[in-house]
Amino acid sequence: MSKIRQIGVLTGGGDAPGLNAVIRALTKSAILDHGVRVIGFNDGFSGMVEMKTHELGLHDVRGILPRGGTILGTTNRGNPFEYVERLADGTERVSDASATVAKNFERLGLDALVVIGGDGTLSIAHRLMQEHGIPVVGVPKTIDNDLAATDRTFGFATAVEVATDALDRLHTTAESHHRIMLLEVMGREAGWIALHSGVAGGADVVLIPEIPFQVEPVIAKVWARQNRGTPFSIVVVAEGARPKDGDQVYQSVDPVTGWKRLGGISYELAPILQGKTGLEVRVTVLGHIQRGGSPCADDRILGTRLGAEAMRLVMRGRFDHMVALRGEEIEAVPMEKAINRLKLVDPNGQLVRNARSLGIVFGDEDPDEILDTR
Repeated sequence: MSKIRQIGVLTGGGDAPGLNAVIRALTKSAILDHGVRVIGFNDGFSGMVEMKTHELGLHDVRGILPRGGTILGTTNRGNPFEYVERLADGTERVSDASATVAKNFERLGLDALVVIGGDGTLSIAHRLMQEHGIPVVGVPKTIDNDLAATDRTFGFATAVEVATDALDRLHTTAESHHRIMLLEVMGREAGWIALHSGVAGGADVVLIPEIPFQVEPVIAKVWARQNRGTPFSIVVVAEGARPKDGDQVYQSVDPVTGWKRLGGISYELAPILQGKTGLEVRVTVLGHIQRGGSPCADDRILGTRLGAEAMRLVMRGRFDHMVALRGEEIEAVPMEKAINRLKLVDPNGQLVRNARSLGIVFGDEDPDEILDTR
C-alpha cells in the first residue's frame, strides 16, 4: 500500500451532537500520530463537487469538542450521483456529478476520504469507491441510532437527554393543568429516541414507527389514569409513527429530490384525543432542538474514539469499511453491512417488554385490558 500523506474529510446529512468531536480526533490523530495532512470539504459532498475546501490544522480543531453542529457544514441535498444544480433562471437540474468528485479527489492529491454520516451518506461513499475507486472510510452518525452494524451512534445519547429533559418539564405543567401532553420527537423509521426518552421520562404512552398504533388503547390509558385519580397523561410520539390503518404524516416533499419531510402526527392525534377524553391537549414538537447544542459526555467520548479509530483504518488501508461500536470496542465492519438495512426497535425486544410491564402503552393493546388492569 502506498504511503498515506493527505486525506479528506466531510460530514453529510443532518447534523448531530458529537460531529466536531470526530473531526477533532481524526485531525489530531492524523497530524500528531501519523504526520498526515487533512483537507476538510465544506457542506458535505457538494464541497467535493464545487471544490469548497480548507486545510484543517491543530488550531482549527482547538476548542470544538463541546461545540454542537459541524465546523465543516453539511447538507441533505449533496448526493453527487443526483446532484441538484441551480441554474441562472432559478430552476434546478439534477445530474450525475460523481465523475467530478473523483476528478477533484485526484486533483487535490488525496490518498483517502473519511466520510461521517448516516446510511444515506455512507451509501454514497460506498458507491464512490465501487464506481470510481475512491478509498473511503466511514464513521456512523445519526441521532436516530438506526444504523446497523454498530451498537450505538454518536448524537443519540444527547438527543435522548434533550427529550427526557423536555418530558420532565412537560410532566410538571401537565400535572398542574390536568392535561394530555404530546411530545413529538425525531425518528423516521426507528423509534429509539421515543422509546428511550419515554422510559427515562416516565411517559404513559409511547408511539413508534415499528408498532402501528390505534387510538383506542391510548384513550383507554388516559381513562385508566383518570380512574386512579391521576388526571393527566404524557404521550411520546416518534415523527414516523403511523396509525394501524393509515400512513405517516409529512410536512412537505422536496420537488426535486422527492425527499419527504416527516412531522405533524401529533397535531393529527391531538384533536382526536381531546374530543374523545374531554381533556385539554397540548403538543410540543422538539424538532431540531434534539440535534443542536453541546454533546453530552458519552457522545464526546464515542465521537472521539470513532474519529481516532477511523484514522487507524486509513493507515491500515481498510477502505470501504466503517468504524463501529461493538460491545466495548471500536471495530471495522464492511460498509455494505452498515447500509444494507436499518436497525429498528424490536416490538418484542427486552426494553419494549420492560416498558409494557411498567404500564406504558404502545397503541396495539386491548383497550379493555388497559381499563381493567392499568
